[in-house]
Amino acid sequence: MFSVFSSRRAGTSLLATTPNRWDWALLPIVLGVMAALAFAAMQMSRPFVIGEPTPISLDPWQLPYYLLRTILRMFTALACALVFSFVFATLAAKYRAAEKVLIPLLDVLQSVPILGFQAIAIAPFIALFPGNLLGVECAAIFAIFTSQAWNMAFSLYQSMKTIPPELGEAARVFRLSGWQRFWRLELPYATPGLLWNMMMSMSGGWFFLVAAEAVSVANQDIKLPGIGAYIAVAIAGEDGRAILWAIVAMLAGIVLYDQLFFRPLLAWADKFRFEESQSDTAQKSWLLDWGRRSAFMRAATDRFWAQMRKTLGWFGTREPQVRAPALRRVGGWPWGRIWDVLLVLAGLAAAWAFFAYVRGAVGGREALHVLGLGFITLARVLVLIALASLVWVPVSVWIGLRPAWSQKVQALAQFLAAFPVNLMFPLVVYVLVTWRLNPNIWLSPLMVFGTQWYILFNVVAGASTLPTELRLAAENLGLKGWLKWKRVYLPAVFPSFVTGAITASGGSWNASIVSEYVTWGQTSLVADGLGSYIKQMTDKGDFHRIALGIAVMCIFVMLLNRFFWRKLYLLAEDRSKLG
Repeated sequence: MFSVFSSRRAGTSLLATTPNRWDWALLPIVLGVMAALAFAAMQMSRPFVIGEPTPISLDPWQLPYYLLRTILRMFTALACALVFSFVFATLAAKYRAAEKVLIPLLDVLQSVPILGFQAIAIAPFIALFPGNLLGVECAAIFAIFTSQAWNMAFSLYQSMKTIPPELGEAARVFRLSGWQRFWRLELPYATPGLLWNMMMSMSGGWFFLVAAEAVSVANQDIKLPGIGAYIAVAIAGEDGRAILWAIVAMLAGIVLYDQLFFRPLLAWADKFRFEESQSDTAQKSWLLDWGRRSAFMRAATDRFWAQMRKTLGWFGTREPQVRAPALRRVGGWPWGRIWDVLLVLAGLAAAWAFFAYVRGAVGGREALHVLGLGFITLARVLVLIALASLVWVPVSVWIGLRPAWSQKVQALAQFLAAFPVNLMFPLVVYVLVTWRLNPNIWLSPLMVFGTQWYILFNVVAGASTLPTELRLAAENLGLKGWLKWKRVYLPAVFPSFVTGAITASGGSWNASIVSEYVTWGQTSLVADGLGSYIKQMTDKGDFHRIALGIAVMCIFVMLLNRFFWRKLYLLAEDRSKLG
């Protein structure tokens, strides 16, 4: 009956739909967004010659144009990161052999600084589009992608690995195929957490925007029109007024895409909350309400979903076919053992190649020096993540359980997470120089300034999906105070916290490059650490020592994740299965 009704609705021509007042209210918004994106896309493909100056004006009237170009790059990168997350998380969650490779690979990727990715990608992209600015645009988008993709992929992977057993049993009862299980169970279950991580990814893109839009290649500085390049020019010129205008433009852009994109998605995704009773924690969006009241939008969405059912069969109501008994899994013994041996041999070969490179290119003394700098940065990361967790876990749970407050702080949290640490350089330099403070201590908080929000966003997402019946049961049992936190709240958000802490830890290592080496005009403040070492070697153009610093950072992140964060993650996974 439902399928017949949907087909009839879908068969109605959209042109025959009579618009109502909500259609006329949405029309200027839709046309305005489409026109702005089309204009920005046209500006991305223009003639370009390496060595030709790319002037960036500090005139505030240019900021709307720069903001438009930046937002288009960030949403293009976000779309690529979403596709990457689907593929990566599915392979890692469903195939044990792939998981053994992909999860350590993710540790490496999130620890590689954006400067490292940019150095690798800029030349191939320019060669791919010779004489066209599109090559540099693709390099910038790729750099932004590397600051967005890893936490989204890990969030989806974590959700797929911690699906409640009763939902998995229901999927087996209905004989869902792997394709159907992903679209009808795994992705819907992961959607709330994934959306919050998408918001965090957008903020992460802002955090490293200066490095993405101010590109250096062949001893030439290329600055793409955008907020990041505007900030870079303002910092070089010590223009505090331009910095303030950039902050205003960032806030306007974040509020704009929060209201037009993320807020409607969060309200729509509330349907995927895992609970049986009606929730009083629903998100609200004025734009989604308008769309639901719009006759044209309702007809268009009905037609879209009907076509998806017909063409791809994602949500069809056909009777499932009983699959033939599965053959013996390739991952079993001895193939699983052989695969493990191959991975160990590959790891030993990589280690031998690394030691040979260090001995031949930079020497053992330099390697030991960099290793010591790595331990200094490690101490900073662990201390700062612990302090951030003590502050933000209780705050995040409180926000996630109160949707009204969640919506109020949503845009503010995005703005704080997006706030590039570079914009704090004038204040930091002034305070440290005036009061003669030690950079090794007082530059450290900058590392966690932009990454602590991974904990906030993930724990808020976990608390917002806490089933209403579980909260009511805790109240009926009279649980209060620390006992309620210990028995209900902390176990419920623990998987989300581990995901946020892992990504925050990896992001802090990356952020050390801009946090341990602070410049404002001609003044520089340097803290001992691995990040400042990589930044100084990058400025000198010493490729061998850049590679050494990045390799040591990857080793530290991998070992930390393998022997500390991974243990916590397995504990969270076991608890979810027991629940």
